[in-house]
Amino acid sequence: MELLDNALRYYFSQDYSTMYRFYNPFTQERSREKASVWMYTSAIEAVNSILKSLHQSSSQDLETIKKYKNLLEKLYDNADYYLGTFELTSFTQTNTWSVYAVDRVNEKGKARVSGIYNVYDDQMWLIRELLDSYHLTKNETYLQKAEYLTSYVLDGWDATRDENGKEYGGIPWGPGYVTKHACSNGPMISPLVWLHEIYKGKKDKVFERYIDTKDRKTRKTRSINKKDYYLAYAVKIYEWQKKYLLNDNGVYTDMMGGCDPNCSIVYEEINGEKFRAHTALNKPIGKNFTYNSGTMLSGAVDLYRATKKKVYLEEAKNLAKASFEHFAKPNLQVQNHYTFPHEGFSNWFNIVLLRGYIDLAPFDNSVTPYIEAFHKNIAYSHVNFNYKGLLPSDLLGGWNKDEAKNQVEGMFMFSFATQWAFCDQFKKNKK
Repeated sequence: MELLDNALRYYFSQDYSTMYRFYNPFTQERSREKASVWMYTSAIEAVNSILKSLHQSSSQDLETIKKYKNLLEKLYDNADYYLGTFELTSFTQTNTWSVYAVDRVNEKGKARVSGIYNVYDDQMWLIRELLDSYHLTKNETYLQKAEYLTSYVLDGWDATRDENGKEYGGIPWGPGYVTKHACSNGPMISPLVWLHEIYKGKKDKVFERYIDTKDRKTRKTRSINKKDYYLAYAVKIYEWQKKYLLNDNGVYTDMMGGCDPNCSIVYEEINGEKFRAHTALNKPIGKNFTYNSGTMLSGAVDLYRATKKKVYLEEAKNLAKASFEHFAKPNLQVQNHYTFPHEGFSNWFNIVLLRGYIDLAPFDNSVTPYIEAFHKNIAYSHVNFNYKGLLPSDLLGGWNKDEAKNQVEGMFMFSFATQWAFCDQFKKNKK
């Protein structure tokens, strides 16, 4: 809570309407650059994670719980500075959507969201937090918003079919892109399972858009139970990413690229209507990032819980072991500590992997040392490097000797608060 409150003080405007990207506690300078919606969502994630810990506490602090619930409402309300509306022609329809842009504007609801100005993974991270908030507060508005954004994301699924009538599948990075990324597929699996669980035992229905299996062209619509619809898509997305992006190291490659003939979006006309057409992607490319394995780890655990199919649990165990061996380097900076990647945005990426380990923990005790490695790192940094209530980007290496070079991403501070809360929840559940 101290990390969260300090981060709010240093990175947000007083009314919580604006999040700034960087702050340097040594020079006390805050950047003018505003956070993207993805970075902004990290603050919501921290509030959710702390609320969950508070709910699990034996002596619940009702005033503090109320404080953070009110803060959630403000953050979601002010997220509308990233909101905008546009018309999109997808693989199965043309529709108008109100979704979240990458960048903030100065008037709510007026953000530019067409083409490359919004991406599907940003909506996915918001969906995940909206559903967490719904479970924590029982506020139906969060569920409604999560389902609306889920409809938008699933509208991005490549429903076109190959010569055998099978869907090509996969969700591009955004409506303005062709390449299909681990980050625009994996994060959606767990929220879809959660939605399945919310509607399990209920008769609520949704319209599914798909393409005829025989002529492989005609766009069709059918009514389907929400519980079945959400679970089916969770399975499809999981299987697509496992098929194309799981690599020889047992972790996940960044994306499918190798566009053929190029990476331009193309359209086709079917029965007088315009639709987005399939673009062939020939090879997996890019780095192995911790969060791409983390989303698949959580997804596998959630699918196991929902379906009881042991294959998901075995795949989760294999991924947990492979990811820790791949990403965690022992004694690299501090004796008896593991160094995780901390370049680029890795500090936030790592929290997604930690969440995957915690999700798996009830079914596999072997992940306990992995979780404890994260806890030891943040505890070490808190003892050795806490400066004016903030921690350095390099948890084990500390601050730069050149004080002017100690700008820290705001989303890292929020992710560190989340990391503390996750470790706290793990310890509580272990008891």
